[in-house]
Amino acid sequence: MIPGTLYVISAPSGAGKSSLIDAYLHSEPLSQCQRSISHTTRAKRPGEIDGEHYHFIDASTFTTLVAQGEFIEHAKVFDHDYGTSRKSVESILAQGCDLFLDIDWQGARQVREKIAEICTIFILPPSRQALEQRLRQRAQDSEGVVARRMITAVSEMSHCHEYDYLIINDDFQQALADLKAVIYATHLQYRQQQSRCQLLLSKLLATGS
Repeated sequence: MIPGTLYVISAPSGAGKSSLIDAYLHSEPLSQCQRSISHTTRAKRPGEIDGEHYHFIDASTFTTLVAQGEFIEHAKVFDHDYGTSRKSVESILAQGCDLFLDIDWQGARQVREKIAEICTIFILPPSRQALEQRLRQRAQDSEGVVARRMITAVSEMSHCHEYDYLIINDDFQQALADLKAVIYATHLQYRQQQSRCQLLLSKLLATGS
């Protein structure tokens, strides 16, 4: 079986990476692709469901899982811990499913050290003003938190050069089309095509008549 591809997607808060992932999964219901569900110590937001959006756990449990090496990556973001289950990622990829991993640049660095064949994508806003406006429109954070997120966003965006692809989320439908193009191109890589076209390649490269 052809192993799935791990897509590591990062962006500053408010740039729209979660919305793009959701839109892709909705528009491509037959694709062998799913979103990784991270563990976090932060409280649930309105509408979030444990086990669907995140695995919500307490700080003590998180610390234990880190000590046991259960996470392929983990990081502290805005005073809360986030981590991705190693076993879950390996199991899904082994089944031939692609996987979206929605994490920050710190986690992306950790994943690169453990998995060689990954595709990394960074989502950028069209401007700082647009990013700040999106954060305010969510109406989930206080003015102080919004200001803090904006400061952090600049630091996060400074790491965009570490990624394979950059997508500017100015027009959402265009950004979604760009994401689909990256995934389509990844499926055409030699590693993927070699397995799919093994019989064809053997015939094309055969010697003699």
